[in-house]
Amino acid sequence: MTDFLLELRSEEIPARMQAGARADLERLFRAELSAAGVVPGDITVWSTPRRLALIAKGLPLETEAVSEELKGPKVGAPPQALEGFLRKTGLTQDELTERDGVFFAVTEKPGRAVSAVLAEAIPAIVAKFPWPKSMRWGANSISTESTRWVRPLSGIVAIFGEELVECEAGGVTSGYATKGHRFHHPGEITVDGAHDYREKLRLCHVIVDHAERQDIVRSGAAKAAADAGLTLVEDEGLVIENAGLTEWPVPLLGRFDEAFLEVPPEVIQLTARVNQKYFVCEKDGKLANAFVCTANVVAEDGGAAIVDGNRKVLAARLSDARFFWEQDLKTPLAKQAEKLQRITFHEKLGTVADKVERVTGLASSLVDHAFQRGVGLPDHQGDNAIRAAQLAKADLVTEMVGEFPELQGLMGSYYAQAQGENPEVIAAIRDQYLPLGQGDRLPKGWASIAVNLADKFDTISTFFMAGMPPSGSRDPFALRRAALGVIRIVFEHGLRFNLRGIIYHSAGTLTCQRTGRTVIEQAAFDEMSEAGYLSPDRLADDVVDFFADRLKVQQREAGVRHDLIDAVFALGNEDDLVRLLARVKALQSFIATEDGANLHAGYKRAANILKKEDWQGIEGEIAQTGEEDPLSEVDDPDLAAVVAAKLNERHAKKLSYTPETAEKALIDALDFAEPKAAAAVEAEDFEGAMAALASLRAPIDTFFEEVIVNAEEREKRHARLDLLARFRAAVHKVADFSKIEG
Repeated sequence: MTDFLLELRSEEIPARMQAGARADLERLFRAELSAAGVVPGDITVWSTPRRLALIAKGLPLETEAVSEELKGPKVGAPPQALEGFLRKTGLTQDELTERDGVFFAVTEKPGRAVSAVLAEAIPAIVAKFPWPKSMRWGANSISTESTRWVRPLSGIVAIFGEELVECEAGGVTSGYATKGHRFHHPGEITVDGAHDYREKLRLCHVIVDHAERQDIVRSGAAKAAADAGLTLVEDEGLVIENAGLTEWPVPLLGRFDEAFLEVPPEVIQLTARVNQKYFVCEKDGKLANAFVCTANVVAEDGGAAIVDGNRKVLAARLSDARFFWEQDLKTPLAKQAEKLQRITFHEKLGTVADKVERVTGLASSLVDHAFQRGVGLPDHQGDNAIRAAQLAKADLVTEMVGEFPELQGLMGSYYAQAQGENPEVIAAIRDQYLPLGQGDRLPKGWASIAVNLADKFDTISTFFMAGMPPSGSRDPFALRRAALGVIRIVFEHGLRFNLRGIIYHSAGTLTCQRTGRTVIEQAAFDEMSEAGYLSPDRLADDVVDFFADRLKVQQREAGVRHDLIDAVFALGNEDDLVRLLARVKALQSFIATEDGANLHAGYKRAANILKKEDWQGIEGEIAQTGEEDPLSEVDDPDLAAVVAAKLNERHAKKLSYTPETAEKALIDALDFAEPKAAAAVEAEDFEGAMAALASLRAPIDTFFEEVIVNAEEREKRHARLDLLARFRAAVHKVADFSKIEG
């Protein structure tokens, strides 16, 4: 068994591409060797800015001999079949093998030298390499068939044991020579094989192991800060990037003018990180006037000149940032907000100013109505929410956010603070986009929550209304993330409101804006519908379904079953998310019990019978006989219940037989369970509602054991089908059991 070394050297490989390149190199190498019958074992892949290196340990010297067998026609088959098979295989009839009355073409392939396999694999790997961006170079670049690489390929080292694997790719032939550090050892290095590659490069100031360089950057930057009495602000992404930019990393600490600390710390950190790849430091929890850069050389002066050059570049960047900050402070946020009329949010949804108007109205409504349930907020919370919503997007037109879009919201809060706004308004502007990711913090304070939710609800509802929901893996407007943010905030603060009401509010406001009307009328909705927008009812259905799907995703890790969420959402009258989840959890506990499982089985049996008979209950019978449905004109739910009770009473009087014992027991159980379950649901005692359903388990089991539903007598059959329909309706008052799996 022998080790193999492959190095592909080029000009600078961008740091952001190196991790993907390492994975692609290993994947392609394994694929090429596996296709030749060699299964690679332990593979190590390294990268520096100038090279990709792979070491494969324990490769065989030769591939195994293989025997390939191709089945042909039967003995005695028509001559044409045999002739066609012989042409296909290139054999004569004497060379075929006969077995069990069938001809076979057996080809013995001897083993190949693995070095020859590698010589073919290397050019194939180079040709197939999937760089995110690549280029052609040299005279051959005229042809579109010429080799592409991330930067011009300048060297290939391919050594199997101590034997050179001769190959050529992109006009570069393989050899034993590589190069060391660009400045410390620019000359060639002769490598004997995989065993001495890493250490020979180290002697020439190249640390080829990217993980080792990351450790040096991480620990060296922290030590440089600590030696100055400071604390490094950790940034793993910056560690990886600095390691990808250097072959011999040397962290160095520098200082910048303390006057720049007047600029918000996030601006300084972002300037240093994005533009210069520097770490920043803190002193006693506050940003210090210090940075850590990573040099690629060991300087004779200890790095003083390098630090001074980096300090000057950073000072120029920070001067620009301070200029933006000072210029922005000269214009009040309210004045900046007026410019939002010139910025299009989306061609079908109006300007950013239009969005601000919608968010402001919805935030006010949330505070005035939705949040009042059991909370009792003071009046000034509504004023704070309105003010924050009006100013929330104003920083989008500032110089600073134009330079650093990542700071939107945060810069608005700094400008609001400098201009003397209420602390709750400042917090609401700052936290309007939270959470930025899983595990991120959530907004606190009623004004912050109202503005945050209003913004997310408006985005979701309006894009759905305009016919632009997420599709498959595409979600260009991040609506899924917005919905997950809403769900987290709602559950974190126990917020109780009607989801459909919020959706209708958003639809109405957008309709007025797009039609130019001040009052929402049916004609306005009709105009929107003709223009391709969803109707409010369709919008509400789609958005509620969307939230149901997001709730399944959000609750999956908590072990909440997705089918139970569907079972509660399917009722169509439950869109208070907190109440809904409590109902789902109670249902999950109930279904896990013996009573729950058996009741579900009884429900499925009843539902299947009703489906087979296409039975709609007493209302269905009225419709079938052409009798006017007395429920059609009833709006008051109490009156509807009275009318329904009278219908049941009338139907009961039509019975000309005495119900069987099991039948009567189920009727009595329903008389007990129906009102008890309904009252428990109304009181949000979902465990009590499940307990009421549990009382139906034994009667329904006995009913199916002792009663023939499809009796020959029409009245008996209809009465018993009505009884099963009543049982189904009683269960549906708690959840739609047809959605429950199992």
